[in-house]
Amino acid sequence: MWEQIRANRIKSTGLVIGMACLLFIIGYFVGILVLGSPLAGLIIALIIWIIMTLVAYYQGNSIFLSISKAKKISHKDHPQLFNIVEEMKIASGLPVMPEIYIIDDPAPNAFATGRDPQHAAVAVTSGLLQRLNRDELQGVIAHEMSHIKNRDVLLMMMSGVMMGSIIILADIALWYLILGGGRSGRRSSSSGGGGQAQLIILVVGIVFIILAPILAQLLYFAISRKREYMADASAALFTRYPEGLASALEKISSSPAKLASANRTTAPMYIINPLKRKGKKASDLTSTHPPISERIRILRSMGGGSSLLDYESAFEQAHKGGGRIMPASALAGVSPLTAREPGAAVEPSKIDRARETSDLMWKLNQYSSLTCACGTKFKIPPKFKAATIKCPHCGVINHIPGR
Repeated sequence: MWEQIRANRIKSTGLVIGMACLLFIIGYFVGILVLGSPLAGLIIALIIWIIMTLVAYYQGNSIFLSISKAKKISHKDHPQLFNIVEEMKIASGLPVMPEIYIIDDPAPNAFATGRDPQHAAVAVTSGLLQRLNRDELQGVIAHEMSHIKNRDVLLMMMSGVMMGSIIILADIALWYLILGGGRSGRRSSSSGGGGQAQLIILVVGIVFIILAPILAQLLYFAISRKREYMADASAALFTRYPEGLASALEKISSSPAKLASANRTTAPMYIINPLKRKGKKASDLTSTHPPISERIRILRSMGGGSSLLDYESAFEQAHKGGGRIMPASALAGVSPLTAREPGAAVEPSKIDRARETSDLMWKLNQYSSLTCACGTKFKIPPKFKAATIKCPHCGVINHIPGR
């Protein structure tokens, strides 16, 4: 597997470098069109690149978790989730247990972040905990653990921050030109060949500034899509139960809920694109992920196996021999591995899962609990300042503990 991981890193690093080049080209045209000096534009682009690279490396995980409104939990908050993460940490060979976060949102989804396996985190939504059973949840966590192990999360963080920088710089330049700023307008009015040259530079610069964010986003999407297949294959290997992830993807994709905190920059981080599209299906070129139906079909076509070789065979069959996920050298010596049976543990009902998740979210949002003598249960928000509360059922005045 290490050969494929290395190949993916080389390709992804090239794409990140391509995004950096886009940033510098935008800086060049901004220097010409806005500042009157291409060198000044390049210097600004260089400063932005250095600052954003450092921010992405050291604070990227905090930024993504904050944008997603994720809250850190401990083992006592959700023992089953912690046990699953620990199991997959051992199965994947990660050196350190990732931190675990919950996003209070009914849309089922999950993502991983962090600059390396020693500084990583996994975030899942409350909707995911409510909808998935243990085997399905294990498949999702295994998928995210693969992203951490393969260092996908670092490249995705840096690419996301770089794409944001390109969009911001391009937007500033466009607004400046739209509002009539810059020196290019005055220069382009000069006569002769110099004026024509300035006009050409103006047109080319504006066109590139408009197209650069689109190109950056396509590069970002390309990095994401290439890695989802490998993460699915690794998840099948770690869990030895491909159906768990297949069923999870099916449930997540069928949910009508839209993740409120997701945006264009964070969308590729999630296991399934959280930005629901209406109408006609988007093309693969502009999609953050491979088609869900295809990912599910490949996992369910592994013929009772769970190894990387089994996944590669299913992938080639799905694409009728057109393309590979892993080179032949990476599969040398790999033997088929029989998938295990579904977990035999007694699963909590959907109602119990919903109640457990709801109680967890009340706690994380600092709500306090109170039970009336008649059995009525209250969830009291932290902003509620009164010292007592009247039960609507029996009329008893209840004193709120600690007030």
